[in-house]
Formats: sequence, C-alpha cells, structure tokens
Amino acid sequence: MERFWIKNFGCRASQADGAAIEAGLAAKGLAPAGDASEADLVVLNTCTVTATADDEVRQTLRRIHREHPQARILVTGCYAQRAPEEIARLDGVSMVVGNSHKTQIPDLVTMPYHGQIQVGDIFEQRDFLSAPVDDALGDRTRPNLKIQDGCNNRCSFCIIPFVRGRSRSASPDQVVAEVRRLAAKYREVVLSGINLGRWGRDFEGRVRLIDLLRRLLSETSIERLRLSSVEPMDFSDELLGLMAESSRIAKHVHAPLQSGSDRVLRRMHRKYRPRHYADRISKARALMPDCAVGADVMTGFPGETYEEFEESRMFIESLPFTYLHVFTYSERPGTPAAESALQVPMAVRRDRTRVLRELAARKNLEFRRTMIGRTISVVTLDRGALSENYLKVSLAAAREANRIADIRIGGLSGDGLSEAGALPVLA
Repeated sequence: MERFWIKNFGCRASQADGAAIEAGLAAKGLAPAGDASEADLVVLNTCTVTATADDEVRQTLRRIHREHPQARILVTGCYAQRAPEEIARLDGVSMVVGNSHKTQIPDLVTMPYHGQIQVGDIFEQRDFLSAPVDDALGDRTRPNLKIQDGCNNRCSFCIIPFVRGRSRSASPDQVVAEVRRLAAKYREVVLSGINLGRWGRDFEGRVRLIDLLRRLLSETSIERLRLSSVEPMDFSDELLGLMAESSRIAKHVHAPLQSGSDRVLRRMHRKYRPRHYADRISKARALMPDCAVGADVMTGFPGETYEEFEESRMFIESLPFTYLHVFTYSERPGTPAAESALQVPMAVRRDRTRVLRELAARKNLEFRRTMIGRTISVVTLDRGALSENYLKVSLAAAREANRIADIRIGGLSGDGLSEAGALPVLA
C-alpha cells in the first residue's frame, strides 16, 4: 500500500485544505505515513503570503528531496497557484497542483500520468474544499471548521485573491451537518475562513453569516461557537447583538485593523476608515463588556511616515484591545504595494513592530488583571484551558480535556491567568 505524508504551511484555511486532501487520499486507498521518511508520496501544501513563506517551502522541499530521494513530491497550495513553473523547475518535484485543481489531487496521484503542472484560472474555481483541523494552540479539543474561502477584496499588499480566487461558501446544510457531527465529540468549534464575514454572499438571496449562526444554534447541540476573524464592517449591529445575547457564542471579536492611519488605510485599499473601525469596537464592548478584542496590525507599509505610525499607535492606544497580532510588512511580488518606491527601511519596520508589540503586551496585562477574582467560562484543553474571552488559563488541578467549565481566577500566570488554588506568577 502506498503511503503519503502531508506538510501544511500557512493559515488555518490551508490546514483545512490539507485535512481534506488527506481524507481524499485515504479514500483512494493510500495510508498516512508517520513522517516523510516513510512516505512514497510527499504533499507540500504551501503558503505564499510573504516571500519568507516561499523560502520556507523551497528549503523544506530541498531537505526532503535530499533526505528521501525515493519519494514523489507533489507541491500544491497558494505558492503552486502563483508560480507553478518556478516550482516545477526545482529538483525533486514530481507534480505541481494549484488551488484551482486541489480537489483533484486524490485522482491525479492514483491515475495514469496527467502532466507535471495542473493549474488553471483560480477565478473559475467554484468547488469548496474543507475538513476540520485541530486548533493551532496544539490541543485537540477545539477543531477549526473552514466554511468560506477566497476573497473579493483587492488590498494593495495582499496576493490571496489571486491564489485562492473569489469568495465562496460552504453550503448551509453542509455546515450544519458538519457542526452537528463535531458536536458529538467536541464542546467548542471555531468557524474560520479567508474572509469569514462574507460567508453566504455568493448564494442567491440575502443570506448572511448571522443566518447560519442562528441555524447552528437551533439545529445543533454544539456548546460553544467561536468566530475566528471577521472584517470590521461585517460586524453588523445584528451580528454583535446575537453574539452578546447567546451564551453559546464566544465573546470574542477579532477584526483586522492593519493600520489606524486614515491615509495608510487608503493606500492599502482597505474599505473602512479609523472612525468606522472604532465605532464597531465600541459597539462590541458596549454589548459585551468583557469580550476579547483582537486585531491584525501591520507596520512599515510603503510610505508609512513617522507621523502616520504615531497616528496608528495612538489610535490603537485609544481602543480596548486585549491582544494584537503585529506583523512587519513584507513585500509580496505581484502586489501594487511591492512596486512602490517608498519602501520603509527594514530596521524602521522592525522597531515599529517592537513598539506595537510592547503596547499589545501592556493592554493584555491590564485586561488579564481585571479578571482576577472573577468566575469565567473556559474550555479545558489537553493542557490548561482557554477562556471564552480568549485568555490562557492554568488550572489548579488536572481536569478532563474538552469540557466547558466555570472557574474562579486567582491570579496571573506568565502570559495568562491562573485558577484560584494554582500558584500565580505576579506581573
């Protein structure tokens, strides 16, 4: 029996694709291998969001070919969609399959030769590929379910629309059936997507994410749903209201910001202004006073002046963020931003990243301190727990994983909270 091994790079959507490929290969009679050394077929499911991501793929490919020259290597994913000929020229590559043909991989590897490169127009892609994957925190109690793929936005720094195609959604019935199946085993399910807030917009009629959430609440027994990331303007009053009133939706708002400078947002081609973003966050906190509030923020975007960075820093300071994912801008060939002559020196970018990460750490500490002495809801993990409002919790005693529990917070841990009775780490 032929054995396969898959290496997934990048985001949760890519991991969900990898899980679906794995299921498809298994259905064709291939068996999963423990690692690359045992595999007849190695599948590299790639990311291409930055040049660094491409480098990581090439380094991994060379190492696997050097150490396991007997294995066939198939490269798929976003890098394969963007630059198939470039990948095909690398030693050891047997086949390149873009996102446009990713659903066909089980057939392509088990049927007679189809040619080395299988890549088509991603904007013609209508198939939806997904399977639940374990959470990125390393536990096996919070599966991520991808329900949306692709993006119709054209942010000037982003290559994603050109490698994942138009926004498309898993059908409501498909999502309900999958969550119902997962609810039999798991307490919490995370709904994710490339542009999750756009779920349903590709269907006829006025179908929205909130309609799906209502169905999931009424037609499944899942104890907790969590939204991974939603664009700020998709956090409608109606959606925030449902999140606030339902005890089965995590009080967790993650809304990508990228910059708090109006001028930078315009150059990024983002569809909101700082005042719009602030309005959504203020609304969320008014409805859910203890909710997690997170954002993706980019530093060093082309042309970002010191004044614009300070404008962004002060905007972030003014809002009740509980955590930030701060990224240093990285040129992505093929995007308008990469062609700009106003690239910010890398040393300046990194220094600005440091400043915002220090700000994020301070805000997170302030938020955690407000939880001391409170009783909060958590889902228990393989190690520790995760609160409804996205804080790590050290438990006073071992608990069975994959349970929803109310626990009293006694103090702080290094980067989270500790249950009353556990030894706190003062900060």
